[in-house]
Amino acid sequence: MHSRVFDGAAAEVSQVVGAMNDLKAMAGANTFLMVADSKLVSYSNITALLEAGVEFIAPVPAAQIKDEVYAALDPQRAQAVDWVPGRDERKPEAERETYRVLEDTHTLTGRRKSDPRLTVRRILVHSTAVAAGQQAARAKRLAKAADDLDKLTAAAGGRHYKTREKIVARIGVVTAKRRVTSCLRWHITAGLAWYFDQDVLEAEAAVDGWWALVTSVPAEKAGPAQVLIHYKGQGAVERRYHDFKGPLAVAPVFVQHNRRVAALIQVICLALLVFCLIERQVRRALGPEETMAGLYPDNRRVRPTGRMILYHLSELTLRIGNVTDPPTVQINRGIQLHLLDTDITQTRWPQT
Repeated sequence: MHSRVFDGAAAEVSQVVGAMNDLKAMAGANTFLMVADSKLVSYSNITALLEAGVEFIAPVPAAQIKDEVYAALDPQRAQAVDWVPGRDERKPEAERETYRVLEDTHTLTGRRKSDPRLTVRRILVHSTAVAAGQQAARAKRLAKAADDLDKLTAAAGGRHYKTREKIVARIGVVTAKRRVTSCLRWHITAGLAWYFDQDVLEAEAAVDGWWALVTSVPAEKAGPAQVLIHYKGQGAVERRYHDFKGPLAVAPVFVQHNRRVAALIQVICLALLVFCLIERQVRRALGPEETMAGLYPDNRRVRPTGRMILYHLSELTLRIGNVTDPPTVQINRGIQLHLLDTDITQTRWPQT
């Protein structure tokens, strides 16, 4: 695990090259794949990564791809990805999230006319879960907007909305709050009349579920589906942010000097490293399946996490010994022995 401390005003997008150089030094002669979020995708960062020969995968910022690009795509003509998210493994096949991918190219331009154009692989991804989430969010926005507009229609001409100006002002509030500016059509005559433009809504629905990745990984090394699977490995890293704020219980701490802030974060990151290694060691000992029973009351098989491992080992006790009877770790439950993978009740400390 690699960590660095930056000033709070430092822009995240400007820290990529420094992290890349640090990781290159750590990797030595080995190559590595940099998987990042959309902050990676800037002209200066991509230039530095390409010049350094570092392979990367990152999502394209939404503003860099127009909706028309996604609207022209047909998910059924895309390649199905043979991969199931861990959260869906226990679900029936019909309820699992599915992915499909297409490939084209993405071009980045610099601020100056003399800057060369950069062209990299672009993987267009369609997710059924993302599409369902966007459809549900849109339906919720429209329902709330319709409720607000119906109330306004009933109140138009009354005490609070006597004039056209007040009605128009209220419409502006509703459209901004419910984000329906593009699809709402309205006019005022004797009262307020409104409707949602179905052509606009259908155009929005046509891009549901689509997003994109850019990568410098050669096509012969990883096809579009494999690029997506590599990117999904980012979840293991993202989970450590959750561990940082959860099991490690990192809370706001007030210190007097910046060097103490840096030192404190370094100590926390060392603790996180140990936390990660504990989880890694247990999973390796379990073998390829990396699952075990006994961690939850229902005895289902799951992948052990650092949090669950420490929870079950927290009840271990140490019986204090003496000169003739060395101290002994006392195991209370079988799951503790399984996690430790050794009968430590027979362990004897070396005599000094």
